[in-house]
Amino acid sequence: MRKFVCSLILAGVLASGAGSVFAAENPLLDTIDNLYGVPYKTAGTTTKGFDCSGFTQYVFQALDVEIPHSSASQYELGTAVSKDELQPGDLVFFNTNGHSISHVGIYIGDNMFAHSETGKGVTKTSLNDPYYWSKRYVGAKRVAIPALEKAKEDSKEKTEN
Repeated sequence: MRKFVCSLILAGVLASGAGSVFAAENPLLDTIDNLYGVPYKTAGTTTKGFDCSGFTQYVFQALDVEIPHSSASQYELGTAVSKDELQPGDLVFFNTNGHSISHVGIYIGDNMFAHSETGKGVTKTSLNDPYYWSKRYVGAKRVAIPALEKAKEDSKEKTEN
């Protein structure tokens, strides 16, 4: 009986959040995860439908960072980042019209980026896709996301303690 009661107490402590030291919190990925499947909509900026830059603007706004609603305008922000130094949260840009920056997504790690694609809506795709995206990749920019930096610091502190 005593072991059973101790097990119940331990289960309650873990369920109440004391075990959350093992859970990595990432406000960027949490925000994006809730948007997969939202349909594509030209000029869309809400969860009823996004275009590519409306999606990135929405995600950044959810993390308290204001960016414009245009992939070309977003390309003017931040600091250029080489493809081999990408970090989750970096904006990745593409030339899909043959003339200029015309598509944007958010790097999420493991050579994957999240974006709102015509015909698919919010999805994730490999940067190395040999048929389409890798051929149209232009570059990436890093825009400071304080909430993401804080989450990284908090996670580092938890692992050190």
